[in-house]
Amino acid sequence: MNINGKLKILSYRSDIFQDRREAGRLLASELDEYRGQRVVVLGIPRGGIVVAVELAKQLEADLDVILSRKLRSPLNEELAMGSVSENGKVFLNDEVISQLGVNEDFIKRETEIQIAEIERRSKLIRREVPKIFLEKRVVIVTDDGVATGATFQAALWSARQEKPVQLVAAIPVGSEEAIKNLASQADLTLCLRAPRFFSAVGQFYRYFNQIEDEEFLQILKENRTGGTVSHS
Repeated sequence: MNINGKLKILSYRSDIFQDRREAGRLLASELDEYRGQRVVVLGIPRGGIVVAVELAKQLEADLDVILSRKLRSPLNEELAMGSVSENGKVFLNDEVISQLGVNEDFIKRETEIQIAEIERRSKLIRREVPKIFLEKRVVIVTDDGVATGATFQAALWSARQEKPVQLVAAIPVGSEEAIKNLASQADLTLCLRAPRFFSAVGQFYRYFNQIEDEEFLQILKENRTGGTVSHS
């Protein structure tokens, strides 16, 4: 086990999860201290919602989805130069923007593209499942795994803007480099497995089906437990 302040990597083995539900249950067993602590578990679309369902059940937590979008850097779409949250707030990583010399016109165009996608998803989801307010809550963000970590990073940036009392990144499997990069963005980053040889998240699941928007929404509706919604 590697414990370095805010980072916990439990194993470097390449063991395979049966499915996303098993991954969620295993994460919950490592986060049992949060049981009953008014936690909100946020799943990153789309596979992350299945992990989040199990995590929320085990921790007796509220369940929601985080609809943030990363702002893609020019010439490298996997590098996030910022994020847009569901409420339209924009976070810019000034360090990345400065290093790449990204101009304001590019940032504006990319922001408009990602806001449009968030609005599309929000219309699909929020008429059925109201957003949970995150301020003064313990927030756990999860996905089925991370490769580059850019999407997960954007989700953490967006969640942080809502001022939770604690922000936790819960990750079943990911590349060691990506996990270490994420550790600076959360109060606690927990990763069950960071295999030495990592190429794609799906290689660490026996069953790794594609989840479409309709199924994603159905899973969220069926497993929603309530919580304090935002009236903004």
